[in-house]
Amino acid sequence: MKPLSRLACLLAAFAFVLSAAADDGAANTDNIRRIVQSKLGGGRVESVQRAPMPGLWEVHLSTPEGPHIVYTDAKANYIISGSLYDARANRNITEERLQKLSAIKFESLPLDQAVKIKRGSGRRVLAMFSDPYCPACQSFEQELARVDDITIYVFMYPVIRPELSDHSRAVWCSADRATAWLDLALRKRQPTGSASCETPLEKVLALGRQLGVNSTPTLFLSTGERLRGGLPADRLAAALDERPAATKN
Repeated sequence: MKPLSRLACLLAAFAFVLSAAADDGAANTDNIRRIVQSKLGGGRVESVQRAPMPGLWEVHLSTPEGPHIVYTDAKANYIISGSLYDARANRNITEERLQKLSAIKFESLPLDQAVKIKRGSGRRVLAMFSDPYCPACQSFEQELARVDDITIYVFMYPVIRPELSDHSRAVWCSADRATAWLDLALRKRQPTGSASCETPLEKVLALGRQLGVNSTPTLFLSTGERLRGGLPADRLAAALDERPAATKN
């Protein structure tokens, strides 16, 4: 975005907030829900609540792609779609809310359908939907290799190159699944073993669709919090250390 365009957007947002703050006490959440629902097709309004920023109201929508957040003034005369940042704390408030709204119960994951990789004590726990031919997944494997004392449950999710899904099946059929997965996803060595055993691949694909996994890698922390995309090793380790360990199978 050009500097003048950014300035225009900031001025417009500032004017919106001044107007919204004046009407803040007159908010009618049912009215906000009705207006947003009628203006934004393809989603269902799940909740309306005050946003951390004075004058703003947060509207949580459920969409086919997953949860979505927009912001309005008290009378829903204006609707903003985008991220709300806390500049003082250097936090993306919208992203944090979406992570909570898209969280799952970690214990509900069928971990027996995942490739289990354990390093060190395994005290840090992570579940991951990953495609071995996804460039972002391959890059993230490099970061994962730098994190110690971790247990990773890899749900193989071959959606990028479905014609090569037999390679994921061969990983499952390997005597050492963890090594076979790392050979394929990290070291880019195709498996040489058979892909003829019974695998949970179709169940995992169905599970991913059910959970709204529409990008890889998608991570689930032990709290059930969802992270789309990978993280640098140090940030991932810090995020895992902030959460209590889940029960491991």
